[in-house]
Amino acid sequence: HVQLVESGGGPAQAGGSLRLSCTASEYTFRTFSKHCLGWFRQAPGKEREGVAVSDTVTTTYAESARGRFVISRDNAKNTVYLEMNSLKLEDSAMYYCGLSGRYCVLDRGRFNYWGQGTQVTVS
Repeated sequence: HVQLVESGGGPAQAGGSLRLSCTASEYTFRTFSKHCLGWFRQAPGKEREGVAVSDTVTTTYAESARGRFVISRDNAKNTVYLEMNSLKLEDSAMYYCGLSGRYCVLDRGRFNYWGQGTQVTVS
């Protein structure tokens, strides 16, 4: 059973930076490296939206994240990161890490496993 555990959220000032981490259990390095990992976020009253996704071939960013956020992964540690820079008030949300076994797109319906989320609050 795959478990994803996010960390790194918290309060941040507008214009500041945060780095989120997500570690997957129950995966070997070889298996983890083949999967798509992504970051999504959900603000109160809104739907969960894609922020950035990455597999061995592609990396895709939402328009709101492009140029400010960077997704990266350390396959040896089964970990994916989201470096968030130039934070804005509208970046405040619960951020979720997701894993997709097949499609690597900014579509939450394509992701099979989710973490519990980490809250980011920008003020």
